[in-house]
Amino acid sequence: MSVRVLIADDQELIRAGLRMILDAQPGIEVVGEASDGAAAVALARRIRPDVCLIDIRMPVTDGLEATRQLAGPGVADPLPVVVITTFDLDEYVYAALRAGARGFLLKNAGAVLLSEAVHAAARGDALIDPNVTVRLIEAFAGSAAEPATDLSSPLTEREEDVLAAVARGLGNAEIGSELHISLSTVKTHLASIMTKVDARNRVELAIWAHERKRRSSPPHQP
Repeated sequence: MSVRVLIADDQELIRAGLRMILDAQPGIEVVGEASDGAAAVALARRIRPDVCLIDIRMPVTDGLEATRQLAGPGVADPLPVVVITTFDLDEYVYAALRAGARGFLLKNAGAVLLSEAVHAAARGDALIDPNVTVRLIEAFAGSAAEPATDLSSPLTEREEDVLAAVARGLGNAEIGSELHISLSTVKTHLASIMTKVDARNRVELAIWAHERKRRSSPPHQP
């Protein structure tokens, strides 16, 4: 069965391009389009797509608020949201993840990564552009982001390995291949780490790892 996707972007050419790319991918079907956030929320609630692909900068209701309404804390039956944007260093991107987005890509990510992100979101996983992960760490760690919180319980050695891989922007399949563990084992470790760290997504995990490393590093001696 195909993954049913809703596209929300205020630019008609972008929507057309995304539809063309996605409809050409096996196992994906675009079932709706919206040109603003309010329309996206209304349409998504009506047709219940498997994945919502949402731009951040939109009129009426922006993508951040649309994401919060569809996937944020307190939503009874949240829909998977993937943010797709040109603003890789914009504070709204990080805020969108905090609001419940399952992942995000840049608009120049390409067909393969776009397809992978949609399939990942549909199966309950997440895919965040590795370049974006690194840039978000640089943009927010040690500045606007919250400081690294204490662990609720210590990470195991394998969880430390998985966390390090996440911090480098690796996806689940890449982590499994590198550590020689199954995909289900990777997901189990990630779920445990997120609980211990109190993180909502992979970017928060990566930022947490960066902040912990920064705090534990000895001060520079001139």
